[in-house]
Amino acid sequence: MAMTKRNSISTRLFLLVSLACLFATTSTRADNPVQMDDATKKAVARGLEWIASRQNTDGSFTDGSYSHNTAVTSFAMLAFMSQGHLPNQGLYGPEVAKAARFLMASQRSDGYLVGSRGGNMYCHAMATLALCELYGQTGDDELKPVVKKAVDLIVKCQNPQGGWRYEPAPTGADISVTIMQVMALRAGKNAGLHVPDATLKKAIDYIKSCYVPSVGGFTYQPRSGTPGFARTAAGVCVLFLTGEYNAKEIPKAIEYLKNNFEAHQHFFYGHYYASHAMHQVGGKEWEDWYRRSVKFFLPQQSADGSWNRSTSRHEVGPVYQTSIACIVLSVPANYLPIFVR
Repeated sequence: MAMTKRNSISTRLFLLVSLACLFATTSTRADNPVQMDDATKKAVARGLEWIASRQNTDGSFTDGSYSHNTAVTSFAMLAFMSQGHLPNQGLYGPEVAKAARFLMASQRSDGYLVGSRGGNMYCHAMATLALCELYGQTGDDELKPVVKKAVDLIVKCQNPQGGWRYEPAPTGADISVTIMQVMALRAGKNAGLHVPDATLKKAIDYIKSCYVPSVGGFTYQPRSGTPGFARTAAGVCVLFLTGEYNAKEIPKAIEYLKNNFEAHQHFFYGHYYASHAMHQVGGKEWEDWYRRSVKFFLPQQSADGSWNRSTSRHEVGPVYQTSIACIVLSVPANYLPIFVR
């Protein structure tokens, strides 16, 4: 059951836009001239209002067949956090607190964050990332044992080639699952948790093995298939996040992203990574990319404030899509620690 709105839509939108304006002003860095304009702030405000209306009573979110799912809930939680909302802070502090409690309650005895309804390492990585981001910003002692067990599980499940697959076991690997684990590990490390350097190094070696120099993109597995926009965006993002700023793969991969901006497969998932990858690149590349994103995303927002692009079976549902759209458009606010330059 979706939660009942506490205020009228107009009141909440007014408050949220006012907060967004304040946050954007106080968070803008001198080396990051890109800012959210009024139309973008209003679009994100409407998006967050819609997301909040979809929260279940237990703090989770449901998207189509993904019922009370930890990954969908994590994306929604990060959307609120991308505008500075934390427990006891911001208009959507209560929603963040409820989502965090759901994720914490979803942890199994071995540290796996998938809950009673099940999931996979995608779900675990997203929940680990969201909770590590929250722990890093709040220092909440209740979060520490949860995120420590979650991070330790990821480290334990790395396979001999340096990657991860769908199950919490050191068996197969693919770039998509692997990159999500690296994101979670990086967030944990940023929050002060121990992550072995060897684990990250092996993971980066695996990711680089998926790069195709002739094209400039990354494939799903080494020497398997063709490069894709989402995989390439994720690869570039993680190379930056792990300090591989001068990796030889980056320049051509950036060109690949620019030339495939409207790729349909995994569109939102790809732009979740691409926006942050280009933010790390900075300068004119980032300015041009963000303007292009705003121009593309804003006209696709529905009248109710959601995004629901149905051109691909890979896009999950409107909660997932709206959450990612809000995160992408909120990058200039610089609130999520893992994506700050």
